[in-house]
Amino acid sequence: MNESRLHWQAESLWRQLLPLLPGLSVEVVAHADSTNTRLLERARLSGGGRQERAYPRSLEAAAPAPAPGQAPTPLGRRADDTQPCLLVAEHQTRGRGRLGRNWQSTPGASLTFSLSLPYEPADWSGLSLSVGVALAEALDPLADGQAPRIALKWPNDLWLVDPAVVGRKLGGVLIETVAVGRRRMAVIGVGLNLHPQPVRDPASGFASLDELEPTLTPPDVLHRVALPLVEALRQHEREGFRPFVERYAQRDLLLGRTVNTTAPAFEGTARGVAEDGALLVETAQGLQRLSSGEVSVRLTGAAGAGAPWPAADGDA
Repeated sequence: MNESRLHWQAESLWRQLLPLLPGLSVEVVAHADSTNTRLLERARLSGGGRQERAYPRSLEAAAPAPAPGQAPTPLGRRADDTQPCLLVAEHQTRGRGRLGRNWQSTPGASLTFSLSLPYEPADWSGLSLSVGVALAEALDPLADGQAPRIALKWPNDLWLVDPAVVGRKLGGVLIETVAVGRRRMAVIGVGLNLHPQPVRDPASGFASLDELEPTLTPPDVLHRVALPLVEALRQHEREGFRPFVERYAQRDLLLGRTVNTTAPAFEGTARGVAEDGALLVETAQGLQRLSSGEVSVRLTGAAGAGAPWPAADGDA
């Protein structure tokens, strides 16, 4: 790991998370195609075999850096185990978003990381919403009665509330799972914009955390969100999405807005989310539940009753 540019303090982070994630490793790499892809490949390579090695160490303690001219292993320092791993890439070259979309990132201007762990929730429903709640609350804590600056767009995006528009995309969550023997591994990928960077479609809206806190660095943000993220994952594993419903409602970007959906396709007014994380949309045919698919905010016209922020041009 090259500490000359960014100081990640991985040892401190590892000590903080270890009680909730026994066997954790914290790994930071300068470049990766996709942190989610690397951890999924690592889990698949394990084949579910019994792990004879324990890794109660951070990256710095686990092994020395490769010697000059020596290529690092393609999957990081632990190529075939299924213990928890927090993998951070200072630059993702092929970051992935939902439905296979590309996630753009620039070194120093983004935080991109993935957390893999064996995961056995009673109910997987709403997990991306629980993760979004944890991230938003860590980055934008609210005092009583305070309106949020960071909102959540169903099912997996964080948006910066903008007085001039519906909002602009600040980050996203990508959750993938893989069966490893008799267990299932979850890989939770997070991408957050910290500073402005070139985007392919500026009209779609782009937001960055420096609009809220100009001095934030990627390590600052990681240390702020990592523990709340892990705590939320453990709570969801025990209790499902139900404890997060009201917290999500505080930041629901779509609530009261006219939306268009796919799979199935219909137009209506968003009426919040159910206890299983399904999006509720009031249509001419009645109240509809959307458990998967895409949602777009209507580009023109006023918001419906109950919308927490002004409606204007925006794109999902």
